[in-house]
Amino acid sequence: MDFEAWKKPFFSEKMPVCPLRGGWLSFALVDETGDGKAYAGLAYSVLDSQGQQHVGHLDGDGYVKLDNPYRGPQVLTFAALHEASGSDYYGVLQARSHYPLPITELQFRAEQTRFVRSDGQRVETNPAQQQVNRFYQVEVRDLVRHVAHLPPPAPRSHGPQRHALQMMADLGFGPPQPGLWGVVLFPNQHTVLQVRPLRALRPMLSTEDGFCAMNLYQLALMATLSYCRFGQEPASHPQDEVHFPREPSIGHLFAEKLSGYQQAWRVDAEQVQRFYPLYEEVPYSRRFEILPFDPDVYPQNSPTLEARQEYPARLHFFDDEEQGTDTQAFICHHDEVVLIAVRGTASAADGLRDANAHQVPFADGLGKAHEGFYQAYRAMRDFVLRYLDQFYIGQRIVICGHSLGGAIALLLAEGLRRVKDANYNVLLYTYGAPRAADAEFTGGAAALVHHRIVNHNDPVPSVPTTWMNTTAKLWVPGAVALFSAPTPGGLLFAAGLVRIGGQPYQHHGEQQHFMPITLADGTHSSVLWKPGCESVQEAECNRALRLHGDMPERDNLLKQLFQASQHAMVVSYVPAAWATLRRWQQTLDNRGSLVTAREYALIDRALSTMREQLQDKRLELHRLSPANGRGHEQHDALSAEIDRLQTSRQRLESLRWRRLEVRDVYGSYASSAHLQPSLERWFGHRENRELSQLASIPPAFQADRGRGKPLDLDSIV
Repeated sequence: MDFEAWKKPFFSEKMPVCPLRGGWLSFALVDETGDGKAYAGLAYSVLDSQGQQHVGHLDGDGYVKLDNPYRGPQVLTFAALHEASGSDYYGVLQARSHYPLPITELQFRAEQTRFVRSDGQRVETNPAQQQVNRFYQVEVRDLVRHVAHLPPPAPRSHGPQRHALQMMADLGFGPPQPGLWGVVLFPNQHTVLQVRPLRALRPMLSTEDGFCAMNLYQLALMATLSYCRFGQEPASHPQDEVHFPREPSIGHLFAEKLSGYQQAWRVDAEQVQRFYPLYEEVPYSRRFEILPFDPDVYPQNSPTLEARQEYPARLHFFDDEEQGTDTQAFICHHDEVVLIAVRGTASAADGLRDANAHQVPFADGLGKAHEGFYQAYRAMRDFVLRYLDQFYIGQRIVICGHSLGGAIALLLAEGLRRVKDANYNVLLYTYGAPRAADAEFTGGAAALVHHRIVNHNDPVPSVPTTWMNTTAKLWVPGAVALFSAPTPGGLLFAAGLVRIGGQPYQHHGEQQHFMPITLADGTHSSVLWKPGCESVQEAECNRALRLHGDMPERDNLLKQLFQASQHAMVVSYVPAAWATLRRWQQTLDNRGSLVTAREYALIDRALSTMREQLQDKRLELHRLSPANGRGHEQHDALSAEIDRLQTSRQRLESLRWRRLEVRDVYGSYASSAHLQPSLERWFGHRENRELSQLASIPPAFQADRGRGKPLDLDSIV
């Protein structure tokens, strides 16, 4: 450096910068294998301490060298947006009218890279570290301005020096910045930046109409998750950012765990057993999206809007507790699926709604619906339609719900199916759902694809009974029974209910029935099948009700309802769904049949006994029928049910010879390249490596809520 240069002040009067030039700096972007080709040609910007911007493109190896820059620290950023076509999903995300995403080219490139480790944990060594001055583990959010739509940072041991960036801002180096973003580089040093892949996990859901064991299990978990809170902090009126620290919660699972490539298994606050969903690895932008919150980018997030302010909890989570129905549900989406899960009975308000069995017209279709369920559906209808209006692009709408949530989900699914000119393609799975509407509604909704899951010892699917059509005003004091799952609250009955007209309540959808069995080693499992009759479903509840005409016997009803652990999700439906998935997987691998000879004999004997009992009852009614023949209605109903039981035996017989196809187990993923790596990930958990010939239901831990009673095949008769 010449003498005149030394005579100049080190900092100028207007801005404290170093005016001296000379030397060099270089940097490279690489993936976790040390390869920079994923970032070849990427546009960059380097801002020096004089406020001058140096722009260019990385070479074919993701490398750049700058000669003769101003001395002092430099700030590297990547602001160029990804250029996508309108039909590409990235283009859809960037151009949508509500919450368009500022997806940079750097983000797009990072989404195409992969983790070295299958669990997504960082690698601490990289071949590109050799002969470098500085090595940083960076994320896309370190190098771009807008980060609300990006995942939270993962732990790292070689992070960039954020204090250097803060120091430059404090000293006033460069022009004023709206926020701290970018990575500081230092002169006469080569810096390697290892960019973390932007990959996410998402629960696999088949979009085909046909029933599959994977959806049975996956949606049982999502229906259970619907009982959780959304988990946003602050819960309302956020100022600048939101977080989702509470586990389990809906926001934590989707916005924290899965967005950060972490497998989550907890979907219930008191859950002890680990039930992992089957996850597929996808580019980050194709995850189940929790919408971003950034008042600087989205005016609708501004705190000045007060009651009209939008934030993730308001967009994804419906909670009508303050308005009176206490309906709760969540909704989220990705490029192929919109997922809606509706919570079941969880409060006294839910119980009051369950008990209101009066029938009212279903305004969005045909027939009449249970008034309490219909009120809940109407409360959340606009919330769902508003979300679909903003983010529906032709995906399959998959809806699930348990108990009360299943009944509301049915009305919602049929209501969406009938929205004029929308062409919503709806797929519905319900678990332990009561009857929600009358026979006319069921006939009008025949085109709706509905897989209705029933646990044998669950009394809830047997109500409202066909003779119920009354309001809460007709309850008989002291004859109320209260139960719920998974938290206290529940379904209220009155022993003095009378039928006052209207078509009988009728179930909708194809019943998939968990038939309990005991394996040779004494453990319990279940066979999932389609009985095609109501007797199997009604047997448990009828034994409790001991119907005398239309009146239930109170003591047995109360006793049965308070033993309703078989209605719970975590200790009943979820374990049974897991056991079914494992059974079907093993059957597929072994090319065996769905039931063994012993299982067939046990269930067939129970069905035969039931059929004989109905035949005896028919003979008794025939002997007691009046001379005017008015008893023919009961006689005809019994004859029809006897015929259906014979059909059930024939269906059971078919299970002995049925050979499963991959599609029966995994639906639309049967031929997907994602299936095998997803299964390897799932079987990596010891809980899923069940080696018995037929998967048994995992025994409930003492800490689990509502410890289940033993499954007993004899309870069918």
